[in-house]
Amino acid sequence: MTVSLFTFARVRWLCAALACMVLAACATPPRTPGTASGASFDRSGRFALSVSYSDGRQEAVQGGFSWHDTGAMLMLDLANPLGNTLARVQVEPGSATLIRSDGSTEQAQHPDALVEQVLGSPIPVAGLRDWLRGDTGSDTLQDLQTNPQGKPTSFTQNGWRVQLSRYDAMGPALLQLNRNDANRTISMRLVVDGG
Repeated sequence: MTVSLFTFARVRWLCAALACMVLAACATPPRTPGTASGASFDRSGRFALSVSYSDGRQEAVQGGFSWHDTGAMLMLDLANPLGNTLARVQVEPGSATLIRSDGSTEQAQHPDALVEQVLGSPIPVAGLRDWLRGDTGSDTLQDLQTNPQGKPTSFTQNGWRVQLSRYDAMGPALLQLNRNDANRTISMRLVVDGG
């Protein structure tokens, strides 16, 4: 009887450990294939977004992301922590399309508003196009700080306070974004797992 209880407890522990590994593997959505020319820029990883409102309410969402940018077209896939796709945002010159997991679509001129419909808070998709590469872009920026290699580590741009760190060959592997609006404070953390 003692042996069977020990064996049962061990099997339960192994099943729990296996379930944790499977869930961890599913947290990042699969990579979107690149173009044949190899000119695309691909990053994938995890995000955590929290919003604190002036009335005391708080909202938080986390999951995985997959970023595929050919220069002419950008695809951002957002997934929940279990790896199920929530939506895809496709950005082309002059238009952005939101494709939900149920197949419904919405269009806008700017992708940030579409992402807000999925996550409940805007994220700076246009800014991320530069920031994921470790660039500051061409818009006005303030308070630029760089590391000894000359790569940007912090700055303020378009209302966002941006911190970039853990650089690899493609860009920063950790991005912390913060924004204070009139009625809310937004904080977003992106951890890049792959390129």
